Amino acid sequence: MAIRTYGLMKTSALLLLVMAILLGTKAGAVAQDASQSTVTAPISRQETTETDREIRERLKAIYDEIDTLSAVTVWVRKGVIVLSGKVANESSADRAVRLAHRIDGAVEVEDKIARTLSVEDNLNPLIEKTEDAILTATRAWPLYAVAVLALILVSFFGHLIASAGRFWRWVAPNPFIARLIAQSIRIASILGGILLALNILDAMALFGAAAGGAGLVGLAVGFAVKDTIENYIASVMLSLRQPFRADDHVVINDLEGVVVRLTSRATILMTLDGNHLRIPNADVFKGVILNYTLNPHRRFSFKLGVDANDNPIDATNAGLETLKALDFILNEPQASAGIDEVGDSNIVLAFYGWIDQRETDFQKARSAAINAVKTVLEEQGFTLPEPIYRVKIDGLEGMIGQTVSAGSIGTSRQAPAADKEKPRAEAVTPAAAVDMSPDEDVRRQVAEDRARGGHQEDLLSDKRPIE
Repeated sequence: MAIRTYGLMKTSALLLLVMAILLGTKAGAVAQDASQSTVTAPISRQETTETDREIRERLKAIYDEIDTLSAVTVWVRKGVIVLSGKVANESSADRAVRLAHRIDGAVEVEDKIARTLSVEDNLNPLIEKTEDAILTATRAWPLYAVAVLALILVSFFGHLIASAGRFWRWVAPNPFIARLIAQSIRIASILGGILLALNILDAMALFGAAAGGAGLVGLAVGFAVKDTIENYIASVMLSLRQPFRADDHVVINDLEGVVVRLTSRATILMTLDGNHLRIPNADVFKGVILNYTLNPHRRFSFKLGVDANDNPIDATNAGLETLKALDFILNEPQASAGIDEVGDSNIVLAFYGWIDQRETDFQKARSAAINAVKTVLEEQGFTLPEPIYRVKIDGLEGMIGQTVSAGSIGTSRQAPAADKEKPRAEAVTPAAAVDMSPDEDVRRQVAEDRARGGHQEDLLSDKRPIE
């Protein structure tokens, strides 16, 4: 029984071995088939001496027709091409190898070509090409002359049209736009002349390639000078739609001053301190502009406080009547007043008055109005309160709750008696006796600056309306 079992085991092992060998052989065949399937060009089963000779003669005939490859020798056996000989440089050797691969029946190409890299061999083709180009240009010079003449004539004609300065200044809203139109005509005429010349030379493909490259360069340059282009476009728009004129008192993005001029790059202001301020036109075009000069009527305001025990209505009426009685205050629009707020120890009154800036200075009028209303309120017994503090001192009887004025701690100052008559306010200079004429110092400096810079460009025009 044991012997039979051993025999069965031996037989089973032999069967397993045979199956493994068969499976391995089949797998190898499959792998070989897969590797063979990757070969793109099948190799012919039969290669004859006649076929090799034909390949060699055909390839050698091709090389003989090419000056740089005439020294290459060809040897072929069973479809394998071996190249030898000498060429001038690496590019010529690569060209020879590529041509050999294209021959029908070539199985493999071996490159045994020597690269001489000699100066003479490498320069001779370049010299020959240059001589051919010069010879071609010599034969075609009449055509080139016609193309150049067409370019000159078209450009000259465009220049004549652009030079009609009076006409473009008459058509355009301002000299800046006139110059822009003239320059655009000149550029367009030059481009038109170039197109015509290339068309005569049958070289429009060259223009297409150049235009494509110029487009990429223009895109890169456009991103680089985006702010400059934006500023230039803003200058054009400001010259067409003028938000102000020279000598206008404006506030642009919280920057205040009197307008000196508008150039193609910036708006020039003179601040109220007499300093020149340049604002880029892009910021001006996108910014918030407040023009004080456009409307000659301007309102000023100020606030005064009275004691909480005083009657605010009587104080308001007294101050308003005084404000209306001033000579420089306009009757229309009318002056007004009212209670602004109620504080802890006082009542704040607000007064509003209108003036004509062509005849009255804003700051002088406001200062004189404050002085006049304050004086009347004091004369009529209204108290203009000062800050009062209550100080409580622990440990000292009779001092608790004592009221002292600000800054009087540690002094022997006594509060005035309640029944004591209030002192009469000192006499003040009447507002009519004060010079209320507009301050022309800054505007005079602006006029002098414009006179000195008469040759400088100014895109502002009094003939165009302010928008």
